[in-house]
Amino acid sequence: MGYSARYHVASLAAVFLALAVGLLLGAEFGDEVVTGTAENLEQSLKGDLEDANAEIAALEEDVALQSQFADAVYPALAADTLPGRSLGVVALGGRTDDIGADIQDALGPTGAEVTQLAGVRVPPDTRALADLSSGTRSPRSAQRRAELAAERAGRSLVNGDRFYERTRETLLSSFSGEAGALDGVVVVREPPDLDGEDRADAEAFEASFLQGMASAGAPVVGVERTDADPSSIAFFDAQGMTTVDDIDLVAGRVAMVYALRGAQGSFGVGEEADELVPALLRRPGATTAE
Repeated sequence: MGYSARYHVASLAAVFLALAVGLLLGAEFGDEVVTGTAENLEQSLKGDLEDANAEIAALEEDVALQSQFADAVYPALAADTLPGRSLGVVALGGRTDDIGADIQDALGPTGAEVTQLAGVRVPPDTRALADLSSGTRSPRSAQRRAELAAERAGRSLVNGDRFYERTRETLLSSFSGEAGALDGVVVVREPPDLDGEDRADAEAFEASFLQGMASAGAPVVGVERTDADPSSIAFFDAQGMTTVDDIDLVAGRVAMVYALRGAQGSFGVGEEADELVPALLRRPGATTAE
């Protein structure tokens, strides 16, 4: 993060220096003394610009070396950390795009297997889900019954029971893999493009589904890339989930893997993050004070 800040400062300095040089080159000075001063200033600014560009190049090289180092050590940090575990990847809104590759890259050395990929339809078919909940004669509203069905379906997804199979066609926009019990779930989200009450209803449905998954007992981790816009980290945090906001970085991969082992918190580089990564070397069962 320090290198990133320095890089941006140097870049801005280079831009302002370039603008200053351009203005000086385009100006006409009638007085010889002023002209001489301007030429000296121009040369000075050119020298400063060259120095700034050299610093940018050095910083870029440092960042590249750190990235190479992180890529090199990641397999050692993640190797066999999740041996034999069956994991699911759930996309609220149905899309994973590039983040799916980030997740697969992160899990590659861990020994885990992604056995389910599920895209959840948002906004949901509220009426169809309501009918799957407690029956059409229930005094509850269709929205509330849909939320109850979503909560039960989320729990069933992790446990691998029949209710999830019954609701899958209505609940999901896409599915691949085999239904069955999961040892952990990675959740990605595309915030609903809705407003007002429609958005509130969609988010209540999503919250119910996430709470259902969490109630099954397996780790449920909300992840996104550093370029996510808008971010869903605050929404995940509101559901009490462990979150990772930089899955496209090596640090984010490490955080996700250890979160799937049971680490809890908000990890990453964004404003909502508490730490970059979990405590990696803590012995099982050890406390922070040890």
